[in-house]
Amino acid sequence: MIRLFRITGLVVVVLVLALLGIWETLAIWFRAPFADLPRIALSGLFAMVSLLTILALFSQFKWPAIGTFAALFLGMLAWWNTLHPPTTGNWAADVSRQVTGEIEGNTLTLTDVRDFEWRSNTDFTERWTTRTYDLDQLQSVDMFLSYWAGPEMAHFILSFGFSDGQYLAWSVEVRREIGGGFSPVADFFKENTLIIVATTEPDVVGVRSNVRGEDVQLFRLDVGLDVARALLKEYVQEANMLAQTPQWYNSVTTNCTTVVFQMIKAIGKGRRFDWRIIANGYLPDYSYDQGALNSDFTLAELRRLGRVAPRALAVGLGPNYSTAIRQGVPFPR
Repeated sequence: MIRLFRITGLVVVVLVLALLGIWETLAIWFRAPFADLPRIALSGLFAMVSLLTILALFSQFKWPAIGTFAALFLGMLAWWNTLHPPTTGNWAADVSRQVTGEIEGNTLTLTDVRDFEWRSNTDFTERWTTRTYDLDQLQSVDMFLSYWAGPEMAHFILSFGFSDGQYLAWSVEVRREIGGGFSPVADFFKENTLIIVATTEPDVVGVRSNVRGEDVQLFRLDVGLDVARALLKEYVQEANMLAQTPQWYNSVTTNCTTVVFQMIKAIGKGRRFDWRIIANGYLPDYSYDQGALNSDFTLAELRRLGRVAPRALAVGLGPNYSTAIRQGVPFPR
C-alpha cells in the first residue's frame, strides 16, 4: 500500500511539473518582449529545465532540481503579474469603441452602439450610434450561436427584444489590433484584451450569417422578464467597468460565454458550473436540460428551425432582418 501511494504521488508530481513547464514555455513564447531568436532560446531553456527536473525525480538530485524549478517558476509568476491590459491600442475598426450606458428610471441610454453595414470582412460602412431603450418594453431574450470551428465551439450572442421593434444584441469579443486576430492558444496567454459590444442584429449576427457564411442558430429563451432585465443591467455595468478598467481575454476563463455565466451568477440566477459553458457549442443542450427552451420540440428540431442562414440570405441585411430570421422559430413555452 505504501508503495502504491509513493507511485501515485510520483505520477501526480510528474504531471504537475509537466503542466507547469508547458505553461511556462508557452507564456515565454507568446509574451516575452524579445526578438524571435532569444525568445526561442529562453522558451527552450525553460522546457529543458522542466524536463530535467522530471528526470531528476528518479535520482538523488530531485530536491535541488525541484528547488531550481520552483525558483524559476516564482520568477515567472512575478514577471507575469507585471503584464497589464493596455488602455489604448491600434484597434481594429469593429472593436475600436467600448460601449457605455446610463440608466435613468426606466430609460437605458447607450453610447457607441455598433451598427456597421457589412459588404465583406474588409468592406464595410462604419457607424457608431447613441440609442435609447425603454426597459418597460423589454419582452424577449434570444440566444444566437455562430458555429465557426465544428460543433464544440461557437460564438455566443445574447439579444434583447423590445415591443417597439428594437433588438439590442450583446457580444463579448477579442479586442484585437489591426492585423491581429483570434487564437484560442495565444489568447490563453494575455495576447488580447476583452471588449463588450452592443450592436444591432444585422451587424453582429448578419456579418456571420450573410458575410462569413457561419452556421448561425437562434434559440428563443424562457428566462423571465425579471431575470432578463437584471441581466441587461449587468451587461451595462460590465461594459462600463471595462471602459474604465481593461481586462485580458482568456480562451477558457474569460470568453464570450463564461462572462455571461458570471453575470447570471451575479444576479443570483446562475446554476452550478457545467462543462458546456466551456465547450459552448453545446449550450443549446445545456439550455434544453435547464428548461429554458421549448420542450414541445426536440433539440434537433430546434436547431433545424433556428438556422438563420436560409432566411437571412433571402432578406439581406436590411431593416427586416430581425423579423425575418425569427420566422418559424418556436417561442419558449
